[in-house]
Amino acid sequence: MNKEDQVLASFRDLYNKLVWLNKSKMEVSLKGHKPSEVHCIEYIAQHADSNVTKLAESFYMTRSAISKIAKKLMEKGLIESYQKPENKKEIYFRLTAQGEQVNRIHEKLHNEFRERDKAVFEQITDAQYDSMLSFVERYSRHLDAEIKKQGVEMTSE
Repeated sequence: MNKEDQVLASFRDLYNKLVWLNKSKMEVSLKGHKPSEVHCIEYIAQHADSNVTKLAESFYMTRSAISKIAKKLMEKGLIESYQKPENKKEIYFRLTAQGEQVNRIHEKLHNEFRERDKAVFEQITDAQYDSMLSFVERYSRHLDAEIKKQGVEMTSE
């Protein structure tokens, strides 16, 4: 296996391990909420004036798929929609008190996972972080260009 294959396989393996380790605790603590719903809640909590288009772009999903998730979140009472007085066309989302509670649980879990993995991250030097971040950013830009080349509009329905 060449180094490129090793890196890609290692990323996949690392991601799969994280998912496996975190899954049971997430499922118990966030019972009744799908991961896509929780991640939408997290995005809305972190970004003012979130809307279907912004969520779709962030998650590389169609607006239609995000609309379905948003509808479920509203039915569960976790988010509400609103409009700005100056823009009656656009619909935005914000968390309800119940949505904020789900977000707090999710944040708490992430903090627990960060604490669990702290021993590894404490050993990483700034130069190593810079190198890893540089690679990830370069690879991400490449993938963005490939997506664009295919003419895929991630927010199309």
